[in-house]
Amino acid sequence: MTIYQDLLGEGFQRLHPKLQERYALPIDKPFNGVGMMSKIETGAFWLKPFFKLATRWKFLFPENGKDVPFSIKNTCRSLPTGEAEIYWERTFYFEESTRHFNAFMTVDTKRGVVKDYLGEPSLFYSDLKFTVTPDGRINIRSGPQRIVIGNLEFPILRLLEGVVNVEEGYDDAREVFTIQVDIRNRIVGRLMAYEGEFKEQTV
Repeated sequence: MTIYQDLLGEGFQRLHPKLQERYALPIDKPFNGVGMMSKIETGAFWLKPFFKLATRWKFLFPENGKDVPFSIKNTCRSLPTGEAEIYWERTFYFEESTRHFNAFMTVDTKRGVVKDYLGEPSLFYSDLKFTVTPDGRINIRSGPQRIVIGNLEFPILRLLEGVVNVEEGYDDAREVFTIQVDIRNRIVGRLMAYEGEFKEQTV
């Protein structure tokens, strides 16, 4: 049983069958997907220097765009502690640059959350709450967050957090996975938002 099955328990069986396949993720058998983001929007122009800097950590980025090619790779691997970790690699192919948005996820079954370390090396941490919608989609919402500096982690004030809302589904008619991501701050508004679709790619 992998971390998302562990986390969702019986709820995992309520996911669309294609999402069950996608999130089963056996050890060392990655999921690869390719598709198109119909739109990618970042925040206010004065945030762009921060987003530009964040690209060094394969985290946020300053570009906006429409119909941007996209790839995703999720790999489950076993850590030296015996804990299972999912390595997320998201790549966006803009005309003049290629950007990454990577993360490392493990599960805390006692608290019922995914522990999400964002960036590579990790720059931010966030609790994530996974739920299944009535129509079999997966919804992901953020919780408390911390900034990561080397081996140290410092809590982020609630007003300064990035509030994350993600919904992933499957469109049977077009046979594609659908994705919507919205990251906002309670003070400055949108930090990043994107939506699009992708298909599994057999490697």
